[in-house]
Amino acid sequence: MIKTTAMLLDELSNYSNPAAKIGRMVKAGQITPVIRGVYETDRKVPGYCLARVIYGPSYLSYEFALSWHGLIPEKVYTYTSATCGKRRVKRYETAFGAYLFRDIPEKAFPFGIDIKEERGYPFLLATPEKALCDQLYILSPCGNRQELRAMLFEDLRLDEESFESLDHDDLIGLASKYRTANHRLLISLVKEMKRHDPHL
Repeated sequence: MIKTTAMLLDELSNYSNPAAKIGRMVKAGQITPVIRGVYETDRKVPGYCLARVIYGPSYLSYEFALSWHGLIPEKVYTYTSATCGKRRVKRYETAFGAYLFRDIPEKAFPFGIDIKEERGYPFLLATPEKALCDQLYILSPCGNRQELRAMLFEDLRLDEESFESLDHDDLIGLASKYRTANHRLLISLVKEMKRHDPHL
């Protein structure tokens, strides 16, 4: 369970020195610091459950979500999240893992997010379509569809069958909110695929 310093000070108000008691609880392993002013009582909680507590508003996306959904083969050890309006990249190294937060356009931010829960901890995770759109936002712009294909299936090592199984109407709708060259090419690529296979 997440505990803030204010919560702990209130709970420990019967002690003559609540702050010193918090220090002893940390040393005894009863609570684990997450970031300044925030503690966790369960040392075994998965790190991704704490991402939006560390910095927000945010939701898990980019490489972490692509790996979670099985779109890329690599296991991702950094909890990558999307934010908006921050205008800066934020990194945190904690006892629960490494966290990285990057902006996406404000217009795109509220869409394509699922609420998940594990061990009583709710967390926010991008849909596979949204995670792909977020990832394309932070990559260098491609010049044409051939370059985009190379980026998707060679550089990112996106699984082609998984890509074909995405909700392509949702992908087009989400991509239209980013207004970048990569997203315009993605829309063009998906529309071309749909013309060749109407069942996609």
